[in-house]
Amino acid sequence: MLIYSVALFALAAVFGLYLISRVLKGALPPWPAALAHGAFAATGLVILLYAAFLTGTPAPMAVLIAAGLLVLAALGGFLMISFHLRGQVPPKPVAVIHALAAVAGFLTLCFGVFAPAAS
Repeated sequence: MLIYSVALFALAAVFGLYLISRVLKGALPPWPAALAHGAFAATGLVILLYAAFLTGTPAPMAVLIAAGLLVLAALGGFLMISFHLRGQVPPKPVAVIHALAAVAGFLTLCFGVFAPAAS
């Protein structure tokens, strides 16, 4: 199940790269790309949280840390959507912090999913 989460976050990252390139240029990103990014990321996060906390199988510590980082990234995403809804380009520092949290969470999730278990 975590593989699906990784795949969805990878798709979200592709859209995220486009979105942050627009924000760093000072342009408002288009709604369809923002909605696709959010939909992929939110679905990946729901699957991750379900797999990490509700399946009854203990999750590796890296997966739990990734969940925390990605929840923080989601909060940053909500903040950026609030700017988008007002027709304003999100502040660049907010976009960069959101991206850094998301990348850190994604890489930590990949480590927790794909790294061989310590024996």
